[in-house]
Amino acid sequence: MNWTVVQRILGLLLMVFSVTMLPPLLVSLIYGESSWLPFVEGFALTLTAGFLLWLPVRRSKKDLRLRDGFVVVAAFWTVLGAFGAAPLYFADELSLSLTDAIFESMSGLTTTGATVISGLDDLPKSLLYYRQQLQWLGGMGIIVLAVAVLPMLGVGGMQLYRAETPGPVKDTKLTPRITETAKALWYVYLAFTLACMLAYLLAGMNLFDALCHAFSTVAIGGFSTHDASIGYFDSTAVDLVAIFFMFLAGINFSLHFFAWRYVSIRHYLEDPEFRAYAFGLLVLSGIVVAMLASLMPYESLDQTVINGVFQAVSIGTTTGFTTAEFAAWPAALPVLLIFSSFIGGSAGSTAGGIKVIRWLLVYKQGVREIARLVHPSAEIPVKLGSKAVPHRVVDAVWGFFSVYIIVFGMMLLLMMATGLDQVTAFSAVAATLNNLGPGLGEVANGFMSLSDTAKWISIAGMLLGRLEIFTLLVLITPTFWRR
Repeated sequence: MNWTVVQRILGLLLMVFSVTMLPPLLVSLIYGESSWLPFVEGFALTLTAGFLLWLPVRRSKKDLRLRDGFVVVAAFWTVLGAFGAAPLYFADELSLSLTDAIFESMSGLTTTGATVISGLDDLPKSLLYYRQQLQWLGGMGIIVLAVAVLPMLGVGGMQLYRAETPGPVKDTKLTPRITETAKALWYVYLAFTLACMLAYLLAGMNLFDALCHAFSTVAIGGFSTHDASIGYFDSTAVDLVAIFFMFLAGINFSLHFFAWRYVSIRHYLEDPEFRAYAFGLLVLSGIVVAMLASLMPYESLDQTVINGVFQAVSIGTTTGFTTAEFAAWPAALPVLLIFSSFIGGSAGSTAGGIKVIRWLLVYKQGVREIARLVHPSAEIPVKLGSKAVPHRVVDAVWGFFSVYIIVFGMMLLLMMATGLDQVTAFSAVAATLNNLGPGLGEVANGFMSLSDTAKWISIAGMLLGRLEIFTLLVLITPTFWRR
């Protein structure tokens, strides 16, 4: 293990990350607020810590190896989540404990959207902006991680695409092409953010709200500047903009990359995961709208359709925006929506969940096993499009499912051991492990009522979900540390 390389990279990351605490400082000055000091303190603390980590090993030029990569990825989210909590902890307006500050920061960076803060409408704009910025930065980090980093480590949903479909990264070595890929993805991500902000402006939001909600929409984060989330605006135009960009953000960003590069939508139409993703959201939206129309009719059919589709897309993509208290909807609707978050969005997107590609492969393998009952001697490959999926990939998907269920069950039992009821515990684990945000029961309106122990379990869930479980679990195996 090249600890000097890991230390140098983390030191550099912290120093770069400290700069992200300066824009909220500027926001506080623009709006004449007195809440600038926490950002100065957070900036100084993070910059100093990064410098002290980097200084002793600044001359280390060793290459980053596979094992080092796992440690860097895991430490990247853990350390940045902890230091990202500094301004929130120092802010007198919030009065957060260290646990709550780290929870909020980690929820932002992992784009989970679960919160322990209430009274958002009365908070300084600098603090509101900082929460949204955390999600935006985390969202971009997720895309680069999923498309450029995790495949090189042999984990992550995008590994499934490395051989089967075109993508901006097809090799498994750290090469200059990774830098070019990350840069291209930044351009696409930034373009989406600007387009979303302009659309929100045209829909009637002011500049501050449009920028902040563009951050969390494109990042599929779910944080808002208002306690009522998107429902605060009570605008069909705003809802439609959110639905459109949530849907786009849940698509594999490799497809956006190629659409931008070749000015063509052909890659979307030819991609089996995109077709399954779009079909799944369409079916979910139809079911929710139909059930709302029959069980809980709104004043007009338009409202029923908009509210139903909005919540289906928001929860289905693990964004977590709300226009209504879906937890209070009748029949099986709340549980159906929570279940949909287990699917999530596409691999290589900012969405959480197990990912559509894995569910698609499980479905195709199920169909194959049924066919084998009729033709037991037949060699029937599992295909994505016209190409057969290697057995190793199919085995990896089943391994992921198995570990996901085990981790979910263990976290559920731990949550219930803290005194939570079954509904609250189940939805709290689903909301964090799937990087969704809102839940049911006691966490329907936030996680502030949970004990510190339950919050730390939730923090672990956010990290496990965002890093696709294996990236963290591999660090506790004897094989990883064996020479």
